[in-house]
Amino acid sequence: METADLSQHISRRFNEDLERVRTQMLEMGGFVEQQLARAILALVEGDSLMGEQVARDDLKVNTMELSLDEECSRILATRAPAAGDLRLIVAIIKGITDLERMGDECEKIGYLAARLATQERPADKYREVKHLGRIVQEMVRDSLDAFARMDPEAALRVARRDSLVDEEYEAIQRQSITFMMEDPRQIRRALDVMWAVRALERIGDHAKNICEYVVYMVHGKDIRHVSLDEAEISLGKSGAA
Repeated sequence: METADLSQHISRRFNEDLERVRTQMLEMGGFVEQQLARAILALVEGDSLMGEQVARDDLKVNTMELSLDEECSRILATRAPAAGDLRLIVAIIKGITDLERMGDECEKIGYLAARLATQERPADKYREVKHLGRIVQEMVRDSLDAFARMDPEAALRVARRDSLVDEEYEAIQRQSITFMMEDPRQIRRALDVMWAVRALERIGDHAKNICEYVVYMVHGKDIRHVSLDEAEISLGKSGAA
């Protein structure tokens, strides 16, 4: 009877450990979402102080990653999780790495926003950048929501938006090159914009990665190197089996 009680106690503590690191990852994701929103706002509004603050706050993202990585390593060493529990820990470890890299990209956008604030703003007030930023923000938010709900179908839908991010990114790059060719005085500003949208495109890639971890966490399938169409077909078959 004492052994059974001990087993239940250990099991409960283990579940609490898993829930804690999952919650902390989502809290980290929420902070990165805020960083992204503030970085885009700083760029669009020409707010150099906000841009610099976003860049400085990347230290908080790094601290969160180190703390969570350490906690996950402790769970792996002391609990020896298996099956679905192990996949959850692996997904969290991979996920926080992508969130940390998103934070790095937000830091870049923050610095670029601060520099762009000192230059003349374009007539369109960075409308295309703002539009791309909105798509990427939604992608990050929805990828974390899919992770929280462990919803692989929603994750695949979010992952599909990465192609739209790529299209918008390439369009802004072409537009920026045209501006530079037409007016060499615009080269500095156009290059900064190109770096900023490159950072947004990379954040979209990291959000897609988190979606892939959701599929791995729930189904145990690694879909990183297959097309989304193939992944959906594979998951449909495994669901019907």
